[in-house]
Amino acid sequence: MFPRIPPVTQALIIANVVVFLLQQFLGDQALASMMLWPVGPNGLDLFSAAYEFKPWQLLTYGFMHGGFPHLLFNMLALYMFGAPLEYTWGNRRFLTYFLVCIVGAGVLQLVVGWWTVSSGGDPYPTVGASGGVFGLLLAYGMLFPNQRVMLLFPPIPMKARTLVIVYGAIELMLGFTGWQPGVAHFAHLGGMLFGWLLIRYWRGQPPFNKRRPPRPRIVR
Repeated sequence: MFPRIPPVTQALIIANVVVFLLQQFLGDQALASMMLWPVGPNGLDLFSAAYEFKPWQLLTYGFMHGGFPHLLFNMLALYMFGAPLEYTWGNRRFLTYFLVCIVGAGVLQLVVGWWTVSSGGDPYPTVGASGGVFGLLLAYGMLFPNQRVMLLFPPIPMKARTLVIVYGAIELMLGFTGWQPGVAHFAHLGGMLFGWLLIRYWRGQPPFNKRRPPRPRIVR
């Protein structure tokens, strides 16, 4: 279907589009249990209403979107950064990385949501693959730091490493200042954080130092 897109990236794009179409035909209310809802002060309840947290939401929320522009930009980024990473890592490692970033973004968003609800704020669901996409952006910047990337808005070329730093700083600022409400900025940062940790783990770098094999004894 997409001849130059590797299979896992292609499957992820198709899955996101299919779920988005289901949202349009069935309505968000019918799929509310797939959104990521915050954990309330009373903790977890696996048999509660659809508008409360359930464990599977840490994955399913990443395949839902709040509108066509949201879906479009995430899928463009998934194609731009996911395809070269899948060619480099292989199918299995790439899929593992993307899903870990989705779950990691959800975990951090749960913490933020719990704090919001505990402080008297209204519970609101989180949807979107942006946490996974930001994880892909981080990985692309780490693996191809000097690769030139052209931004869409504004159309400015910059190195991938610079792009990661700029986006990370913007997300951190927007998350703490609240200047862009309705966007899960800490989920984006969570995807980047868990992606960074996973790459460090694969490389055997701190805080995941791999044990070196024992030195052979010399028999004299």
